[in-house]
Amino acid sequence: MTRDIICINCPVGCPLTVTIDGGEVTNVEGHECPSGESHAIKECVNPTRVVTSSVPVINIRGAMLSVKTASDIPKSKIFECMDALKSINVDAPIRIGDVIISNVADTGVDVVATRNVGTYTMRWSFKG
Repeated sequence: MTRDIICINCPVGCPLTVTIDGGEVTNVEGHECPSGESHAIKECVNPTRVVTSSVPVINIRGAMLSVKTASDIPKSKIFECMDALKSINVDAPIRIGDVIISNVADTGVDVVATRNVGTYTMRWSFKG
């Protein structure tokens, strides 16, 4: 069996042809760099994704906090991750990198804030 995929490890976007035999990758063609082969193997054997979403900030009217998994999680756990995010509300202040959910969907990966919400940021202005 063969599978055609596009490598997303670098901006080149090589079209790859992956040969799979007995559930194992036996050949990868079309990659211009070594990371293309490793991407193809991972994508065909154990695909993972970084999940991005947003959650409501309950003490700031209308505010939403953008969040993401701190690293990629198994593709099969995405819906479980999203279900966990549906039940989350956060209180400001929140800083980039704050853990919103620990070990989401039993993946060992945390969901973290990707921006500051409700924190004071000093801005300097010089007139000359």
